[in-house]
Amino acid sequence: MAEFSLERFTVLLVEDNRYVANIMGALLRDLSVGNVILVRDGVEAIECLKDSADPNERSIDMIISDMVMSPIDGQILLKWVRQGRESPDRFLPFIMMSGAADSENVREARDQGANEFLAKPFSAESVAQRVLQIINQPRQFVATRDYFGPDRHRHSENESELETERRYADESDATIVYSSDKKVRPKDASEIYLFRLPNRLRELAGGLGFTESGELPVKFLEEADNLLDRKALDFHDWALEYLAKMSGLCTDAKQEGTTERLSSFKEINLLAHELRGQGGTFGYPLITHTGKSLYHFTSPPCPVDDDALEIIKAHIDTMRVVFRDKITGDGGDVGRALKTSLDQAIRQQGKSADQ
Repeated sequence: MAEFSLERFTVLLVEDNRYVANIMGALLRDLSVGNVILVRDGVEAIECLKDSADPNERSIDMIISDMVMSPIDGQILLKWVRQGRESPDRFLPFIMMSGAADSENVREARDQGANEFLAKPFSAESVAQRVLQIINQPRQFVATRDYFGPDRHRHSENESELETERRYADESDATIVYSSDKKVRPKDASEIYLFRLPNRLRELAGGLGFTESGELPVKFLEEADNLLDRKALDFHDWALEYLAKMSGLCTDAKQEGTTERLSSFKEINLLAHELRGQGGTFGYPLITHTGKSLYHFTSPPCPVDDDALEIIKAHIDTMRVVFRDKITGDGGDVGRALKTSLDQAIRQQGKSADQ
């Protein structure tokens, strides 16, 4: 298979966590991406995209965006790209990424028009796979009265879902469009537009007139993997700072009323979301497991009483032990014992709350 180079690509990376953004940016450069533009949220991304419409500015070839951000999150940004009047390119490839890779979030991103979904924790291989999928097998765009975006069929996991989501029965029922200039949706519910556009990204990666599928050189993937290995120690320090913030929020919440506690729990929930998304990337899947448990426990509506605080503390203590003892991988017997101990603490506090 032919080898691609992404040196002519410009990727807009939208991530509000500076640590994660810097690592993902470096990883993309190791995968040979020539230009990575880092922005902190959807607001900055929209301004950057508007600027890219200027013929004197370099156009953006792909967006990789986190889902959970404020004030404009990844879903709103995606909707603006696909539907906004000022969007410079409604066909722009868009990879949504999130630590909350639940089926509901994946489906929502797909229904807003995402090309691919990248789950955190990510690896060099998973990032490369999503990018190559868009280059090698781009899904045609579909426009109906209620949807505009990549054909969603490929992501259906079973036949029954595929049948219920079908937007057209046969290509003979659709209007085939060969230009990206026609951006309006059909007005009639029975009308369907299917866009057959040139694969510009394949030519960027393989050269003018290139029509084959390709892959990235093994050395690029090895360099990206080595980067994640080197960043594992930085993650250790970064995560401990997050755990310290959580502990401080728990201490403050102990003195707060219900309304103030809701604010503290919301902040803890966001911190848990970040830990959930990054642990496995740097060899700490137990951090991802525990962070996910804490994220779900603190997701609204959640209890905010003293028993709930104890459950949060049990999660924090578990993650601190993982870092203190450098428990990587699944942790073997020690990892299983930690999970059991956390489950017991949760059940015990649950019983106390019922008494």
